[in-house]
Amino acid sequence: MRIDHLTNGGTASTAAATPLIDNHGRLITYLRLAITDRCNLRCRYCMPEQGVEPIAHDQTLSYEELERLVAIGLSMGITKVRVTGGEPFVRRGCIDFLERLKRRHPRIRVYVTTNGVATAPYLPRLQEIGIDGINLSLDTLDRARFFAITRRDRLDHVLATFHGALARGIKLKINSVVDEDTSDAEIVALGDLARGNPLDLRFIEKMPFSGSPFRPAGPVLYDRLQMLFPGLSEIRQAEIATARRFGLPGFRGSIGIIQGQSRQFCATCNKIRITPPGMLKTCLYDDGVLDLRALLRCGASDEAISGAIRDCVGHRFADGHETEKSQQNHDDPSMATIGG
Repeated sequence: MRIDHLTNGGTASTAAATPLIDNHGRLITYLRLAITDRCNLRCRYCMPEQGVEPIAHDQTLSYEELERLVAIGLSMGITKVRVTGGEPFVRRGCIDFLERLKRRHPRIRVYVTTNGVATAPYLPRLQEIGIDGINLSLDTLDRARFFAITRRDRLDHVLATFHGALARGIKLKINSVVDEDTSDAEIVALGDLARGNPLDLRFIEKMPFSGSPFRPAGPVLYDRLQMLFPGLSEIRQAEIATARRFGLPGFRGSIGIIQGQSRQFCATCNKIRITPPGMLKTCLYDDGVLDLRALLRCGASDEAISGAIRDCVGHRFADGHETEKSQQNHDDPSMATIGG
């Protein structure tokens, strides 16, 4: 059955889905969709100060094309979709797109990653449609430092999203990049968010996707967190996760670490990515392995597209280190262009 011919917004049955398994035996169930490369911040670890040259609108996948890819993904066993950017809420119609995904694919979990600058007005509707969770980027609680990192004075907007999401009971994760000049005091202050609130706070190793020369963030992040938060106790997780999670006595939430630069999560990687212009990435560190936009716009069938995706997933490298060594392009791209 052609997925794009289902009527009344129907979905393919996840029970009938044929599993998508790579050549290392890893089951792929997680799809990250970057719906735009545009952003209302200029975070220094994500892009150069002048920003990046935006992709033309007609070269960006349409919402209809994105919805078709989600349906194809569902037929291959995808159970989780994360909508990212750039900043997804700078693209007109993002909230309507999220609502359609939730309505048409009730069995799939839909999440959104946002910097929170323009998100607060959408929180009532996100709650209404039953969004499965928000990942909120927040690297510091200090206003001057926030400006230095993002090159914009928008901390109050982000905190409005933070408090609003908690008030509405929306599942919340905080993503905090630890840069080379992130202080211990900043990390501890962010930790207090997990002390007083039921959320997951994840500290992220800085990765080489700033569009500028890469400098590692210094001491091993795990060792630093152990020093700053004595009593960290690792939480065994029921499902595959990018972050290692830790509990602390007296904390309502958890503290986590995403070891992106050291590639500690590669062994259990269960995700694929689609960039704003429709390039499939089977690894964060590849240059793109399949032009889905070309397939969509030349009239390829769903079966042909799913077959091409399966072929690419069947030729993954074992980890990000191997992938990075294989690439011809050694320039670090902006994270905004690849969707995180």
